[in-house]
Amino acid sequence: MKTFAIAGCGHLGKIVKEAYISGLLKGYKLIATYSRKIEDAEKLTEGTEAKALPSMEDVIALKPDYIIETASIALLKEFTIPALEKGTSIIPLSIGAFADSDFKTKALEAAENSGARIYIPSGAVGGFDVLNTISLIAKYNEWEIKAGIHTHKGPNSLKNTPLYSDNLQDEEKEVFSGSTKEAIALLPTKVNVAVASALATIGPENAKAEITSVPGFIGDDHCITVETEGLKAIVDIYSANSDIAAWSVVALMRNLSSPMMFF
Repeated sequence: MKTFAIAGCGHLGKIVKEAYISGLLKGYKLIATYSRKIEDAEKLTEGTEAKALPSMEDVIALKPDYIIETASIALLKEFTIPALEKGTSIIPLSIGAFADSDFKTKALEAAENSGARIYIPSGAVGGFDVLNTISLIAKYNEWEIKAGIHTHKGPNSLKNTPLYSDNLQDEEKEVFSGSTKEAIALLPTKVNVAVASALATIGPENAKAEITSVPGFIGDDHCITVETEGLKAIVDIYSANSDIAAWSVVALMRNLSSPMMFF
């Protein structure tokens, strides 16, 4: 029986917990929850034997096999390295944290030293297997490779960000074009999937990110492209809400415990 904890007790954390209660995570036991608001952590334990804990230090002390993060880049950076050093593997949704090369290097070193792992779920996108495979072929052959993501969003999803202006309500406009690393620095909660796809290809510093605002658009449409000599892959996924991100964690956990694994 593998044990896990949930760090972040909002909507996405609740989806993972409900999947667990419904029996979709057989072979796992939820042992702890954490939120900066203890009452949220306590609510998430309802219907389970898990404990709501007041700090991530307390969570790590229980030595769960996995910690699922559904909260924020800040929280992920706070506990990832100490958890990995203790042998606990991480399943993060705030993947934008790994655009920070120093943090990424330290996290990978901690994982390598302890034997723990960082499992990157597909989030609201997918196709990491083919993206990574094409990138590997290009690297082996020393071929030029291009990779990037183009996201279409509604203007309301950009409110309270540096990219928003009222005129976006009436006109379609490209509001960002740059590297994935630049995108996550500007929009720390909006482009985690861009960083995930970049990690699977040529890295956040090199992978391109574009964002187009479309009046009245609901949800996100992510189109990921990777291209090298004789090979091209396009992965285009639309989602009306963020639920698919949490479900990708559930799918990953089921994959890890299954006798047949999909990569």
